[in-house]
Amino acid sequence: MDTSRSQALFLRAQKHIPGGVNSPVRAFGSVGGTPRFIQKAQGVSVTDADGNSYTDYIGSWGPMLLGHNHPVIREAVIRAAQDGLSFGAATGRECQMAEKLCALVPSVEMVRLVNSGTEAVMSALRAARGYTGRDKIIKFAGCYHGHCDAMLVQAGSGLMTAGIPSSAGITQGCAQDTLTAPYNDLNAVRQIWEQNPGQIAAVILEPVAANMGVVPPKPGFLAGLRELCTQHGALLIFDEVITGFRLGLGGAQEYYGVKPDLTCFGKVIGAGMPVGAYGGRREVMEQIAPLGPVYQAGTLSGNPIAVAAGLAQLDILERDPSLYLTLEQRGRQLREGLRALLQTYSTPGAVQGEGSLSCLFFHPAPVSDYETAKQSDTARYARYFHYLLEHGIYLAPSQFEAIFLSAAHTPEHIDELLSRTEEFFRTL
Repeated sequence: MDTSRSQALFLRAQKHIPGGVNSPVRAFGSVGGTPRFIQKAQGVSVTDADGNSYTDYIGSWGPMLLGHNHPVIREAVIRAAQDGLSFGAATGRECQMAEKLCALVPSVEMVRLVNSGTEAVMSALRAARGYTGRDKIIKFAGCYHGHCDAMLVQAGSGLMTAGIPSSAGITQGCAQDTLTAPYNDLNAVRQIWEQNPGQIAAVILEPVAANMGVVPPKPGFLAGLRELCTQHGALLIFDEVITGFRLGLGGAQEYYGVKPDLTCFGKVIGAGMPVGAYGGRREVMEQIAPLGPVYQAGTLSGNPIAVAAGLAQLDILERDPSLYLTLEQRGRQLREGLRALLQTYSTPGAVQGEGSLSCLFFHPAPVSDYETAKQSDTARYARYFHYLLEHGIYLAPSQFEAIFLSAAHTPEHIDELLSRTEEFFRTL
């Protein structure tokens, strides 16, 4: 496979871009080799600068629920762009998006559009502190909530594979208000509350942890957090940047039947374009300026092009609920096939997932939290990644990310992935 053009672009990029990439995981740091510079995408395929095509299981890190470059979404973007790219003023499409989010997501009564998942989390945390008058936040080790300062404490995603326990540049004062518990451990959360009475503003988590691989919540974990937050007068915040509209139209909160006080969304509400949102209970959201004292603003918030793309995708999903049955079936086919291969070839591994989110851990036992996830054989995953890449299958360049399926993936695509995985296991 010729990758000379990607290699040349990577060398060129390193002269003026830190590490040659604009987001760390793209650098292939945990798997080695040259990152592919993608030129175009269609359906389930991405094509790199050398003309190599790959079946893609990243999907721009989740939002491509219908596959890449869907014609209806593309046309919506073109039509919106004909009217202008950005106004820095209110638009009718923002009303449509707000109405749709409030109608589809069980806990959302009011919503504010922002520019990314990171912005949504940062703003939701500020709203929680403003509403409760408290400072401290509980998060979970291995959950990634974007790169706002307070959340880069024992975070997942690229910080796991880069070997960075936290980020430089974060002040002690900022970090000291972030309290960290093991994911899936209610007793640890109770102990933190006992040690910090009357000080905790909110608990934030990914309802399905998908930045340390895919780690579903144990039965009762989400409901237990809901009960604790209600008992102690704190807010429960679901980061649904990954699970929102992927596990169902109502996200993980509908899937598991647990309503948070605030919810954060990212690029999924823009069909992959730069956009985000946070929303929840009316009495909390009414604390946001200009109604209340919690300030948050953004010139590009509710960008008309991104919102047009998102509305087009959400309309398709809303009109055809069978798409979620398809996604569920594809996810089950993949996970059952991987488990069968692990057993056949006596390969240490654990296959986990929920709906269209899956992960193959090179770890001999089920993964329930950050500590067990970190024990995975990342060197073996790197070999697996490159074997698939050389055979035209593009997984995330990290053991600690999800396999994202879209409605464009067919049973034949899944069979191809399983067949190549079997070939790899034979080489072991």
